[in-house]
Amino acid sequence: MEYHRILTMQDISCVGQCSMTVALPILSACGQEVCILPTAVLSSHTGGFQNPHIRSLADDIFPVCDHWKREGILFDYILTGYLGSIREVDYARMIGKTMRSSGGKLIVDPAMADHGKLYKGFTQEYAAAMKELCAEADVIIPNITEAAMFAGMPYRECYDEAYIGDLVKGINASCVILTGVSFDQSHTGFVVAQGDSIQYYSHRRVDRSFHGTGDMFAAAFVGAMARGKELFSAAKIAADFTCRCIENTVVQQAHWYGVKFETALPELIRMLEE
Repeated sequence: MEYHRILTMQDISCVGQCSMTVALPILSACGQEVCILPTAVLSSHTGGFQNPHIRSLADDIFPVCDHWKREGILFDYILTGYLGSIREVDYARMIGKTMRSSGGKLIVDPAMADHGKLYKGFTQEYAAAMKELCAEADVIIPNITEAAMFAGMPYRECYDEAYIGDLVKGINASCVILTGVSFDQSHTGFVVAQGDSIQYYSHRRVDRSFHGTGDMFAAAFVGAMARGKELFSAAKIAADFTCRCIENTVVQQAHWYGVKFETALPELIRMLEE
């Protein structure tokens, strides 16, 4: 089994099954060494919990990275998620340029917008900074809202394959894995666009949304890549795993704040071994 050192840079939501709280165990379950660079600590995520405590760790990022540089620590894969400020995006660009091992990969989940709008607290200046980070990444994992912003195209809730094709071609990125692509009411999936190649995969759509599923997809994707899976296969594993996480949770109305990804980890490991 291939064994790599992976860095994940995103916030820690102590309660809520999202961000680094899911990335660390998922990547570890993929059999990889996982290092973390927290950008902030939140008592819970902000999607439904009231007035969570939030502490930015932006002031600590440079000293941490400076220590790593003195120790000669490099990473085979760097995964960024929710960053929260332009300053942290700039740090992510610096890390991507200076702390990758030879042949190392930078994977960026923009985590900045959905349903046609930027997340609360983000500005167009932040979106522009994130676009620059994505241009330097080996793989980006936007949703349709984020992709439309990067491509300078209008966001559409109803679309066809031509729109999706124009969207991914309009983004300045080496490889785009566009998530949340659905051409009918009963299925959803993703598109992998690299060069002139566009591949689409769909699975059954669960008619309920949960926090953290994008974070789970990104972590499982990077973990599968680290295990030697090629891009499309890695994305398929990530999608099937995320779908199973949702299926294991959807009947539990009280579990509204995230999905029970832990119950699907054995299946993720099985998919990686196939």
